[in-house]
Formats: sequence, C-alpha cells, structure tokens
Amino acid sequence: MSEEKKKRKLFDRLKVKYRMVLLNDDSFAEKFSFRLNALNVFMVVGFVSIVMIALVTSIIAFTPLREFIPGYASEIATKRDLIVLSLKADSLAQAVHAREEYIRNLTQVLNGETPPKPEKNKIDSTKKYKKISFKKSKDDSLFRTGYEAQDKYTLTINAASKGKNSIAGFFFFSPTSGMVSSSFSPAIGHYGIDIVTKENEAVKATLDGTVIFSGWDSETGYVIQIQHSNNLISVYKHNSALLKKMGEYVKAGEPIAIVGNSGEQSTGPHLHFELWYNGSAVDPQDFMVF
Repeated sequence: MSEEKKKRKLFDRLKVKYRMVLLNDDSFAEKFSFRLNALNVFMVVGFVSIVMIALVTSIIAFTPLREFIPGYASEIATKRDLIVLSLKADSLAQAVHAREEYIRNLTQVLNGETPPKPEKNKIDSTKKYKKISFKKSKDDSLFRTGYEAQDKYTLTINAASKGKNSIAGFFFFSPTSGMVSSSFSPAIGHYGIDIVTKENEAVKATLDGTVIFSGWDSETGYVIQIQHSNNLISVYKHNSALLKKMGEYVKAGEPIAIVGNSGEQSTGPHLHFELWYNGSAVDPQDFMVF
C-alpha cells in the first residue's frame, strides 16, 4: 500500500461519522442525539484550546492578576525602585560633577592658575518677572496682624528657677502653647521637651536672636536654631515649614516656623523644643510655662 493511500485511508477514518444518543434509562426513549466524527472533535478541541490560551495570556498581560504568579514583579514596587534608583543616580551625578570641579580647581591652583568664577544662574527669559506684584493685600495684612497677635503677651517665667543661673532672669517667650508629652531626659538622649499642639500652629522665637541654622534633617524634619545672648541657643524641630532664613535677626514672639510632623522621629504634630546654655542642654520647663 502506497503512502498516499495510507494518508487517504487515515483521512477517511477521521471523516467517519458517529451518532451520540442520550436515552431514558427506564423507557429507553431517545432524549438527545447528535452526529460527529473525529475530525470535528479535533477541530472543536483545538478551537477551545486556542481561545483558552488567548484568554489566559490576556489576563496575565493586561490585568494585575499577573502579580500573583511567581516570578512576576509588582508594578508598584518596580516603579518605587525605579524612582529610588533615579534619585540615587541623580545624586551620584551631582556628586561626581562637584568632585570633578573640585579636582579641576585644585589642579589650576597647584599650577599657579586662577580658577574661573562660577557661572551665575541664568534668568528664565520666558517669564515676565516685572509684572509680579509684591504688594500686600488688605486681607493678607489683616491675617498677618491677627496671626502675630496670638499669645502676644504670654511672656512667662518659672519664678522658682530664679537664681539658678545667669539666664534665670530672662523673660522667655513660650514658643507655642500645648501639652508637654515628653519631658527633658538627657539620660535617654532627649535633650528637650515635646509640646503637642494643633498642626499649623505658629512657632515663635523664645528670645531675640539671630538664626544660625534653618534647614532640613531626615530624622528631625525642618529645624531652625537661634543664637541668643549669653551663649544661649534655642532649637525648634519637626516643623512643617520654616519662615526665617539663616542669618536673619528675629524678635521674641516673632513667628519663625509652623508646627508640623516632619522627620522620621516624629509620630504626630508637635514641637520639639531645646535650650542650650554654654554648650549644655537645660530643661525649658525650668524657665517657662507651656
């Protein structure tokens, strides 16, 4: 038998039709029947398989269900990692650029050359800065007056602390009003007090002085430090915003920041307030009432 005849015989077998009949078990009455052959069964099974494969592929490719399949990374986690890596790459690029500038300038100095002056930031010519109005509106002036008048005359001092040291005679201005949730405890590294108060409350300078630091710290958030007379420094941490810049002179009771919840060590809106005298931390509660 030739190969062609074998193939034709196999194809004829696939085309042989069969009848499937469903009968009542008691009366043997025919309920349902249909005709089929092996070729039809093969085609139906193949079509259903293709549809199932396409459906499963679509679910994996276009729905979040793919994250539950082992080996697939979470889209959110991937985006987070990409953002972190992008920030790190940007920081490294800036550090490398700064190091290259430092080495270039150092080389020029060692060779007796004068390093070039740094380029000034170019002003964006697309913006019309002359049309910007810096005049205070009536509502803004009223708001500032009312805000700065809050607790204006709450100058307090703990009378029992008089004579304790040379700063006992100062009239300290309470930086904010609220409840002291954590007291002064140098033994555990807590060199100030935590004052729980409403978020967005004003933080005021406790005495006249000059701002010696105004910036951000990952652990304590927005921090501002003021140098006062008699080697006294006041520190205000975990603010949501800073109103004064380094080098500015402030008056007692003048708003310098806004109470917030910034920094890794903060668990809620509060002000961490410290007083340092001659390089040593002192308890603010010995000199003022909150």
